[in-house]
Amino acid sequence: MGNYVARAEVDVRAPRREVWKLLTSSGSHPEILFGAEVVSDWRLGSRIVWRGEWQGRAFEDHGRVIELDDREEPWRIVLTHFSPLSGLPDVPENYHALHFELNATPEGTHITLDQDNNPTVEAARHSRDNWVAMLQGVKEVAERSAASRPA
Repeated sequence: MGNYVARAEVDVRAPRREVWKLLTSSGSHPEILFGAEVVSDWRLGSRIVWRGEWQGRAFEDHGRVIELDDREEPWRIVLTHFSPLSGLPDVPENYHALHFELNATPEGTHITLDQDNNPTVEAARHSRDNWVAMLQGVKEVAERSAASRPA
């Protein structure tokens, strides 16, 4: 089994604090993660659950917050992630680590998301495409929120 990394990146015209809050909050936005509900208290070691529907099938992915740092540049959060829809056994070697880094830019925030433990190049491409879609949703929600705030 390989260990291919899927990388997705996006620039968001919103302050880093606002993007961070959006990424580390529970609830759902139709534009983000295909409308999945996210449940976590977002503390180091805490469980995280993503539930929703994908291509007509209900899912409940899960993982843990394994790294959390909003004090240093870049801000970083690392989550483990397992999806039962993968058809694989729920054992640690079948989990991905999701590495989110938020860097402040003159225009707002640059988000980089890396997902490890993809078994093939094709699987990494598929994951990258899903994460690109998710980050575009984050961009849309954060920029809409930033635009609605008084200057």
